[in-house]
Amino acid sequence: MTVDLSPKRAAVATVMMLSCCAALAGEPADSADEGASRWNFGGFGTLGAARSNGDQADFTANVLSPGAAGYSHPWSATVDSRVGVRAGVTLNGRWSAVVQLLSERTLDNGYAPTVQWAYLQYQATPDLSMRAGRITLPLFLAGDYRKVGYALPWVRPPVELYGAIPLSSSDGADLSYRWQAGDAGNLTQLFYGRADVPATPGARAQAHGLTGLSNTTTAGALTLRASVLRADLSVDIARELFDGLRQYGDQGGELADRYELRTKHAYVATLGFTYDPGRWFAMGEIGRFNARSYLGDKTVAYLSAGYRHRDLTPYLLYSVSRPNMQTSVTGLDVGQASARQAQVGRQLTSGLNQLLAAIPRQSTAGAGLRWDLHPNYALKLQYDRIMPQQGSTGTFINVQPGFRSGHPVAVVSVVLDCVF
Repeated sequence: MTVDLSPKRAAVATVMMLSCCAALAGEPADSADEGASRWNFGGFGTLGAARSNGDQADFTANVLSPGAAGYSHPWSATVDSRVGVRAGVTLNGRWSAVVQLLSERTLDNGYAPTVQWAYLQYQATPDLSMRAGRITLPLFLAGDYRKVGYALPWVRPPVELYGAIPLSSSDGADLSYRWQAGDAGNLTQLFYGRADVPATPGARAQAHGLTGLSNTTTAGALTLRASVLRADLSVDIARELFDGLRQYGDQGGELADRYELRTKHAYVATLGFTYDPGRWFAMGEIGRFNARSYLGDKTVAYLSAGYRHRDLTPYLLYSVSRPNMQTSVTGLDVGQASARQAQVGRQLTSGLNQLLAAIPRQSTAGAGLRWDLHPNYALKLQYDRIMPQQGSTGTFINVQPGFRSGHPVAVVSVVLDCVF
């Protein structure tokens, strides 16, 4: 089985169904001749540019990328541009290995390649397989190929949902089992691992005990995926803020314990569908994320639809993020404090509220056009109207004092995607 990436069949559901096991990593072990070794190579790339008219913050696809479209530069080529290469080898009828490298803009403003996948797979039976190493996190419909722009109908996955969990892989192991229920085929995955990624140029995000279960069901043109995940999450950000809060007795300690992200139990649950009979497609996902900290408890979702006419695919997209908690606090009671302590206490409360304002309360309405101009090449143009609401800074980063929530930001993007 290989992934169908022909321009006449760029359907998201088709790519997702075929890539659940292979995930653009080559053929599964049971496709090779018994006793023979078989190598395969491939890759993908995106060359893009994005323009934001918001001059008080930067637009980014996820918080692990500096973005730089908006306040830093009106136009930026770093939001979506990336290149990936992979090599796979089937050692015999049961064993195979895959390595994939990815180069994209990182928080240290470089494009140094990183290892996105590096795993060994054992095909115990035609339906049961096991992998160990750096493997894909099967959280979303496009979780297996979220970095492969050509496999997506849009310029990028919806930032409200996919940006909420920017991790695309973990170090660990998984177990996959294919089974049939009537006319519906299922792939159930159980995974366990850890992740350690830069959260800022000077801090890291760590997820330990990352445990999850995912099931993908395919019946004709309909595909469903449901996933759950839990992890012990730590992000060493704003340490001075929380240390300062703890200097204000029990009230400050309570705020620090509630919002500091230090070994908190984080939970994720997602449910998605795609319906793709060929000429058109519709898809959507909804997720609940609870980090029990300043990262928040939020519900995110999107709906998208498109129609294919020859080599052109116009599409619409609407996505939303809503917090399930208060995104501001009254903070410290400094009525009995000295003037100096009161001033510092108000500054600490303001700093905490700035963190909470970054929990996105935002909606995005977008429209775009995909043109499969040549085999394995697609040109896309997309317009997004992003609306942070009720004091939230939304998914924007590098937010400046002049940023005004409640005012829409327009982002225009153009990309050229390819696979090779």
